[in-house]
Amino acid sequence: MVKSSPIARAVEALRRGGVVAYPTDTFYGLAVDPRRDDAVERLYGVKGRDGASAIPLIAGSMEQAEETGSFSDSHRRLARAFWPGPLTIIVPAAPGLSRELLGLGTTIAVRVPAHPLACELANAFGYAITSTSANRSGQPPASTASDVTRALADAIDVVIDGGPTPGGPPSTIVELTDAGPRLVRPGQIAWERVLRSLE
Repeated sequence: MVKSSPIARAVEALRRGGVVAYPTDTFYGLAVDPRRDDAVERLYGVKGRDGASAIPLIAGSMEQAEETGSFSDSHRRLARAFWPGPLTIIVPAAPGLSRELLGLGTTIAVRVPAHPLACELANAFGYAITSTSANRSGQPPASTASDVTRALADAIDVVIDGGPTPGGPPSTIVELTDAGPRLVRPGQIAWERVLRSLE
């Protein structure tokens, strides 16, 4: 019997509503199918996270990101400037997403990461995946697969070991409002660079 790859096992778990840990260009993240209420509820339980807190997504490509929400020309300009990379863009959420994922809002945060395994997982799954950090809420983020296993071994279905992740600041989160660009969370990409890209 041919042994399946970690990506194939992860995709199978996601399609069953499972939780998968995977490396990104910052830390390890937790993936579920963002269209399934049961999977998103399980994710909140694993994290011990308040359901009012929204969970962001990772996409494997710009085209896949656009399936998750409504992108304006300005959103696309930001994406072209910084993707793949640590810039998360908030857009109006697509109807197919679980409302549980959005906290109490109507928007979704999404990015295309600069990590081949993260993109490969999303592309193999065929849709964007959640990208909340692979740790219990309030605990340090995981930078290795061993960190994930120690923290969450009994709570997740598959861990994709991509070696140590770079760590450092999280992704910068940006929202484009009627009043202008808004910095939601400072991160790896300086706010001044974001503003320049929109000029």
